[in-house]
Amino acid sequence: MGKKVFIETYGCQMNTADSEMIATILRQNSYDLVSTHKDADVILINTCSIRDNAEQRIYNRIAQLQHLRKKKKHLKIGVIGCMAERVGELLFEKEGFVNFLAGPDSYRNISDVIEESENKRITDLVLSHIESYEDIVPQKLLESGVSAFVPITRGCENFCTYCVVPYTRGRERSRSLDSIKTEIASHVESGIKEIILLGQNVNSYRHESQEKLEDFPDILGQLAEDFPNTRFRFSTSHPKDISDKLLHVIADHSNICRSVHLPMQSGSSEVLKRMNRKYTREWYLERIDAIRRIIPDCTISSDIIIGFCGETEDDFQQTLSTMKQAQFFYSFMFKYSERSGTVAAKSLKDDVSEEVKTRRLTETIKFQQKLSLQCNVNDKGKIFEVLVEDVSKRNKNELMGRTSQNKVVIFEANILDYPSGSFVNVEITEFSSATLHGKIVEI
Repeated sequence: MGKKVFIETYGCQMNTADSEMIATILRQNSYDLVSTHKDADVILINTCSIRDNAEQRIYNRIAQLQHLRKKKKHLKIGVIGCMAERVGELLFEKEGFVNFLAGPDSYRNISDVIEESENKRITDLVLSHIESYEDIVPQKLLESGVSAFVPITRGCENFCTYCVVPYTRGRERSRSLDSIKTEIASHVESGIKEIILLGQNVNSYRHESQEKLEDFPDILGQLAEDFPNTRFRFSTSHPKDISDKLLHVIADHSNICRSVHLPMQSGSSEVLKRMNRKYTREWYLERIDAIRRIIPDCTISSDIIIGFCGETEDDFQQTLSTMKQAQFFYSFMFKYSERSGTVAAKSLKDDVSEEVKTRRLTETIKFQQKLSLQCNVNDKGKIFEVLVEDVSKRNKNELMGRTSQNKVVIFEANILDYPSGSFVNVEITEFSSATLHGKIVEI
């Protein structure tokens, strides 16, 4: 038996994918993965650094885990990922003992880092310009589930003024199409029905091979054709890279989902300029119009930051106005949180009060709920192909799945008749702002 490792994952989908890759690397080095921290000899905390409250959760978690050392003197706790990269050895000075730190480009060496931390604290935080882990085929941490995450790019070079990602994930680089296909084929063989392609800016994918430059529309169309019985989603898109070429590829392939996550961040061109988002309100709305024109049945979701430096009441109202025009079916909405080391922290004043941020965020959430409800109202009576995910959490006699538009649908059925991974046609009969309800129909 090897040493037992438990991996706790916080934050984005990319972290989930990284945890699966780390688990695969550790298994190859004779470590055993366990399902609870209580059974572990090594606890890895895979972290997110995008907002301050995410980091505070990690500090609290490290402190909570210290009691285990009383029972296991040999227990090692390691912080890995973006927070390790951003905070560095300052983590060693916080409350709660940490044995080692490893950044996002150090995972190949993770077993060595663990071993070397036997008698001293270890850090491995060097960022790479080339590391993409393309020769590693991750195994899912959980056997259940119908979807799998497949990272196709790493890093970011947009340098939005509020964001730590370029400093914690490094330069942008893309995997080869062959390595992506190999990983997807492995997932499909294991029964996965839906692949979610990931990247900090997934649609800025660029890879040159055999004197041919492949971009994201090229590989997305190729993957859809090579795996015709598999659904494809992707996240996250940058508005500057949503080309008509990409939209036509989505429209031309029925197994590419009709759902685009397109972070807006603000509806004010002035705020967007301070954010260094590289587009204006008008550009963003033109891209929304293009999506509606080329893929009429597509849903659009977004990210919105409330209370960024210098945001006036007029700027905020422009955000609400843009949301209304875009008709987002859901949004991730957050108050601006200054991150040390970013351009905003160095050169812009965080001058919107906490009280105003809270009021504006509350108003934004309420407005989005109205948009979500209206979006679902429009689906009543429509029939959607739904990918069954699992039994509904609230009723064992109902199943839960998702449409191509990424909407959750609940319907009465038995999991024995329609096991996870099945495709069924469901007519929508009821709705709320968050969920659709329906009944199975034959077509």
